[in-house]
Amino acid sequence: MKTKIKICGLSDLATVQAAAQAGADYIGLVHFEKSPRHVSLEQAAALREAAPESLKIVLLLVNADPKLTGQAINIVHPDVIQFHGSETAEWIKLVRDQSEVEVWKALGVKDKATLAKSSRFEGAAHRLLFDAPAKALPGGTGATFDWSVLAGHNHQVPWGLAGGLDPENVAQAIEATGAPLVDVSSGVESAPGVKDVDRIAAFCQAVRTYDKTR
Repeated sequence: MKTKIKICGLSDLATVQAAAQAGADYIGLVHFEKSPRHVSLEQAAALREAAPESLKIVLLLVNADPKLTGQAINIVHPDVIQFHGSETAEWIKLVRDQSEVEVWKALGVKDKATLAKSSRFEGAAHRLLFDAPAKALPGGTGATFDWSVLAGHNHQVPWGLAGGLDPENVAQAIEATGAPLVDVSSGVESAPGVKDVDRIAAFCQAVRTYDKTR
């Protein structure tokens, strides 16, 4: 089984190319001004245009209003829109129904009770990303959560694992949760918002090495 890999928060062509060369499946472009990984829609469109065809492009938005969401889709033409705020299942479904892009929703996981509530996104989101609970920023903080809450969970929606992953712990995370997709951001950085091409390669290699053991 091949685990899907998403490298999130890229902001320049060199790291986009590094992600492709390392074997990532997705890259994430963050359009959220409070994030150290923020890129404008124009920058995101340029990176999307220049990205190797092997990569699928995920555009991350946080509590974007309908106007901005429409602009983002029309300007960037992403393969996936990832919502990373307090968006409702109704809003996610509306975007899914009225656009041709795949729609993901990130959810902060505190315990099994909050995990159980994720079923409300069935039929709305194409994929859920289970992340650490939001703090000052909704993601990219390097914080993990208790992976054991995912053990044995009956997932109704395709999903992925985020939150504090890095080259050193990603194999353990997949082993503990059975995650079909892993999403990394701060874990492959040398400073907030500054991606490290060697850590990107190491993260992808760690995932692929683990996959060979299964």
